Amino acid sequence: MASDQLRREHVLVVDDDPRIRQMLTRYFEGEGYAVSAASGGAEMRARLRQENFDIILLDLVLPGGEDGLDLAREIRTQSDIPIMMLTGRDDVVDRIVGIEVGADDYIAKPFHLREVHARLKAILRRRQPITKGPDNSLGEIIRFEGWQLNIGKRQLLTADGDEIELTTGEFDMLVVFVRHAGRVLGRELLMDLTRGRNLEAFDRTIDAQIARLRKKIETDPRRPQLIKSIRGVGYVFTGKV
Repeated sequence: MASDQLRREHVLVVDDDPRIRQMLTRYFEGEGYAVSAASGGAEMRARLRQENFDIILLDLVLPGGEDGLDLAREIRTQSDIPIMMLTGRDDVVDRIVGIEVGADDYIAKPFHLREVHARLKAILRRRQPITKGPDNSLGEIIRFEGWQLNIGKRQLLTADGDEIELTTGEFDMLVVFVRHAGRVLGRELLMDLTRGRNLEAFDRTIDAQIARLRKKIETDPRRPQLIKSIRGVGYVFTGKV
């Protein structure tokens, strides 16, 4: 059997609380994952230089003058590796900022390990290429306004063939929009379609996610022509698919 078939998905846990690190490490190793742990930013950077990871579980509050938001922002300048924020502060502002800097999900402490696992699996599953028979390398391709969205390879290409890096959340959001072009989508429906769970009425993380996506696909993000806001309702994708 090829070595890549034997490879276990690798999780990096970044948390200053040794009890949390140990708990998450034991749980996910018991579920068949490879797990590494770091207590702060310096150790996290060392781990990232040494190994490849499939997802990072990142605590929001860390010692040493750096918090999880700073580290998530730093990671995003170098990689699109999925990030799940873990925090004891269940604050809507923190959640919005977390999504703005590129986090894929956000879960508050105390948490149930099975819920963390379910969300982690959902993120990793969305990053896997879609299998469509023998020629699955091609995948489903959707074109809009000169852009090319390859669903199977999870790639977004410009008209010149240049790839635009999208986070897991941004890619999933764009797929939902192009598949529902011309239809007004509310925030709750967008959350349900992209993450499989309902959105609290006060939560504005969808707005932050869309703002990030606009910066990557709109000519002028301040005057969007592809993803338009419908006041009091939600958003509509107006590009020609």
